[in-house]
Amino acid sequence: MGDRRTGLLHGLVGNRAAPADVLLRLLGHEDEWVRQAVAGREVLPHEVIEAVLVHPDRRVRIAFAENGGADPDQRARLVDDPHPSVHLTLAMGPMPYRQRVAPLPDWAYERLLKHPKALVRQELVTWGGTPAHVLAGLADHGEPLFRQAACRAWDRLPEEARERLLHDEDPDVRQAAALQVCQEDEERTAWLVDRLGEAWRVGEVLAKGRLTRQLAERVIAEGVRLAAIAGNPSLPRDLVARLAVDPDPLVRLHVSARPELSEPERVAIDFTVDAEDRLPTLDWVWERRDDAAFLRECARSSHTWLRRSAAVCRGLPSDAVELLAHDEDFAVRLLLAEFHPAPPPELLLDLYLHGTHRAVGMLVTRPGFPAAGLAARFGDSPDPVRRRLALRDPGLEPELLDRLSRNPQTRADAARHPRLPVIRIRELLADADPEAATAARAAAANPALPAEDMRRLLDRAGVPEIPVNDRTIDC
Repeated sequence: MGDRRTGLLHGLVGNRAAPADVLLRLLGHEDEWVRQAVAGREVLPHEVIEAVLVHPDRRVRIAFAENGGADPDQRARLVDDPHPSVHLTLAMGPMPYRQRVAPLPDWAYERLLKHPKALVRQELVTWGGTPAHVLAGLADHGEPLFRQAACRAWDRLPEEARERLLHDEDPDVRQAAALQVCQEDEERTAWLVDRLGEAWRVGEVLAKGRLTRQLAERVIAEGVRLAAIAGNPSLPRDLVARLAVDPDPLVRLHVSARPELSEPERVAIDFTVDAEDRLPTLDWVWERRDDAAFLRECARSSHTWLRRSAAVCRGLPSDAVELLAHDEDFAVRLLLAEFHPAPPPELLLDLYLHGTHRAVGMLVTRPGFPAAGLAARFGDSPDPVRRRLALRDPGLEPELLDRLSRNPQTRADAARHPRLPVIRIRELLADADPEAATAARAAAANPALPAEDMRRLLDRAGVPEIPVNDRTIDC
């Protein structure tokens, strides 16, 4: 019974309609996941934030420090937290999937840069969340690691600062600076290749750095990292031709995706792109991501890699969108559905229904997912995946919603539906059948659940009304 009650509390934590007093009581619950999940909610009332910031369990404060949806001005107040581990998490910052996190206010970065713990200062400049304008201010810092970080803000640095970094006394700083200019600098490219040796970043240098013929011939003679050098824009044309017939199919693939090749020249190379091949977006396509005419050419290319690269570009014109929506390559269609601001609705539905990649499950949240009419199409389908789609239909009839809330395969999804009658939500919450536990938890997350019902759930679970901020904070 205790586990079931905890499960209901887990559902309450995710209830977007939960009032402040409910969330405050959940902050005092003995289950650490419940406490931390409250701090991780994207929207929190002011009084709950105040309680989180002084919560006695520092793991709760840490959860708020890494909450990418929280107000950065509120997160920044954790600079004054008594525990260094909270500062460390704040310095590392949230790491959400494909979501931009608003930066902390400048004063918070200034405080963290002066933190007494070296690890906090180091993590602040090592991870990618620190804004470029903050990093640019570190170009003359006394510690080499900070000057390295300043190189990541290269475009914001004045010419004098760049020159100082390129000739810095510390070789790691010089390396970080050289990585920023190697595309135009043969000498620094050669220096980086020799310095990096077998390190993974040497592939990046060979792919984008300006090559001398001597270096290019040496790399080809050694026969390693040929796929990296095969796409390098500065590779001499006769060496490109040599790699176009290399025994390694990966090398030939990289040659085939060079920007200067015509369509007939690409087709003449013996390469394949398998459906499961994970290929990064081609830099030279991404650099022209707002050029509609160019992207249209890429979308019409016979080369799958070019079409995949075009599919992620927001500037793709509508006729090219329609073309790629029917592409024979599944990855092209999926990338278009994931990244384009207005993917075709039927593409989203088709991928959701027939795609096997784990990413298709998220497509129901994309703009334009076709919700209208799904109840009529799938409400009585023998496939539970299709039946669940009926719940997204704004015209869903109450009778069908009730029926779906009673089917074991769909009741958990139906239990979250905001139009489910309160009486049915209460029935699901009261169902003691272990098989119905997931649906009960989902019912607790239903925003239609009245606040007094939420409080009763807390009472039954033995969650006391304890003012969290009256407790002593840990250190």
